[in-house]
Amino acid sequence: MVHTDFNLLSVVEYAVRFLGVKHVIVCGHYGCGGIKAAMSNNSYGFVDSWLRNIKDVFHQNEKELMEIEDEDKRNDRLTELNVVQQVRNLAKTTIIQQEWKKRPLHLHGWVYGINNGLIKDLAVIHDGNEDIDSIYRFIF
Repeated sequence: MVHTDFNLLSVVEYAVRFLGVKHVIVCGHYGCGGIKAAMSNNSYGFVDSWLRNIKDVFHQNEKELMEIEDEDKRNDRLTELNVVQQVRNLAKTTIIQQEWKKRPLHLHGWVYGINNGLIKDLAVIHDGNEDIDSIYRFIF
């Protein structure tokens, strides 16, 4: 999830606030071209602003990722780390935190295996208390 993607955030807001959605899923997939692109130094035009967030996740986890010799496995791990980070980013929004004050709402992070059809469950945040540093918690 891109921090500045207002269209996406408006969809999330409508879903949780007005439709009463109880489970929000952030789902990546193994073999993702965006992950591969983010791990390169090539320029892809406007997409570069979207890839920057994945590059940030790579940078934050570079030591772990560079210890993985197999490039496909490294890409898969970055996919997983990116999904977890994007779930955390979503949890930091006022949209989600305001809903948590009102009712149960669960955020899930999944990765889909295109090659085998399996979903790997990576993260779930129920109310933000255990997974969000206090600096990111809003007071309403």
